Amino acid sequence: MKIKPETPSLFLLFNHTLTEVQRTDALNSLRIREFIEPPEQIQQLWSDIPAEIGSINELLIPVREWLGNMASADDYVLIQGDFGACCQMADYARRLGLLPIYSTTRREAQEERLGDGSIRLVHRFRHVRFREYGK
Repeated sequence: MKIKPETPSLFLLFNHTLTEVQRTDALNSLRIREFIEPPEQIQQLWSDIPAEIGSINELLIPVREWLGNMASADDYVLIQGDFGACCQMADYARRLGLLPIYSTTRREAQEERLGDGSIRLVHRFRHVRFREYGK
């Protein structure tokens, strides 16, 4: 792990692209200096964790190595994706002295009754705030 900088970075272990609202919130509420995306192979691994395997511990080794080599104490890590992977990486991040967070959202649902008797359901998720795992 690197030496702690004056202002933290936000490392992204996230399956989506941050919205402008999330970027602005991170800059204002977390006071971060930069967003750090994983290398392509780490992003691909994180975005496509196979449901068929029994244990993902070994699969996550490259993700842990990347984070351990790049992050400094008190950096934030936005962790969202496969539930088990998120739990493991949040625990690992805490052991490194990092601050694991996730984005909380407000879900808005809209139903539309179609002519064939079916219903189309559209969900919109709006970022509300970041929350630390375990708090």
